[in-house]
Amino acid sequence: MKNKTVKQKRPSPKRVLRLPDLDYAKTVVLNTLSSADSRRSYRFAIDDFVTWYCSEPRLAFSKTVVLRYRLELEGGHLAPSTINLRLAAVRRLAYEAADTGLLSPDLAAGIRRVKGAKKVGVRLGNWLTADQAKALLRAPDIEKVRGKRDRAMLAVLLGCGLRRSEIVHLSVDHLQKREDHWAIVDLIGKGGHIRTVPVPEWVKASVDDWVTVANIGTGRLFRCVNKTGSVWGSGITEKVVWSVVKEFAATVGIDKLAPHDLRRTCARLCHSVGGELEQIQFLLGHVSVQTTERYLGCKQRLRGAVNDCIGIEPEMQTKLQIAGTAVSSG
Repeated sequence: MKNKTVKQKRPSPKRVLRLPDLDYAKTVVLNTLSSADSRRSYRFAIDDFVTWYCSEPRLAFSKTVVLRYRLELEGGHLAPSTINLRLAAVRRLAYEAADTGLLSPDLAAGIRRVKGAKKVGVRLGNWLTADQAKALLRAPDIEKVRGKRDRAMLAVLLGCGLRRSEIVHLSVDHLQKREDHWAIVDLIGKGGHIRTVPVPEWVKASVDDWVTVANIGTGRLFRCVNKTGSVWGSGITEKVVWSVVKEFAATVGIDKLAPHDLRRTCARLCHSVGGELEQIQFLLGHVSVQTTERYLGCKQRLRGAVNDCIGIEPEMQTKLQIAGTAVSSG
């Protein structure tokens, strides 16, 4: 008799996932993310969903359940961006669970079709005027070591448009000369994107002032400073950046100012002096130019529109436009 080979039957994908399955899928999701910020956000979002899912009776992990979860989030009056981040994490969880054979592909496909919350209007954020930015830069007491550090930090935030996480990881080696201009070279930003950031001379002067007094030659650029003015440790945390911005914003009478508002301010001030949109996009490291436009808070101008005089107008029309411009300006 011939020996019959017994094929092991592969277990069919589940419809209801238990806590060990969800924990495994969560680990897979987090391992696919390169950014520490993304991992932190997704971990919190997935944990929130798992807590809600496991508090219900054993339900199929399906589109209907995720829709119920979305209604739960909307009932909590969360911002649309927060809800959409939570749903994105749940979709990713379903995708990875299906990819590893834990969840039925049909159920995962249904979950991925769940739409996010609608965003009504545009969140503008907060921008400083040039005078407010100058006042903020003058606020630290540069007679003290900590004041020199804080002014240098504010200068980099306002003059280079860095994120607070990029400030924390900025090192002395990042500062190099390129094309006879100082720059932050090969800075790894959000999503692992690498860019080079020009450094204005006044920003470099503030940084040099801090580096000299702190006697920093290698490693992280910004360090902790104790009450006696001694520099210690190998770096700072993002909370330090938050506290510095909050402290000096209160000093100059600016309410609700965040480090990211200084990044927005840098973008808008660059644009107000004639900076090209493409160059501002390079400076900030945005993948999409639409993101840069939101940072600028641009408004469409109809009077004196950009396409009124582009060099192809009939001669008489051009003269009339020039005359009209002269009258309005006079």
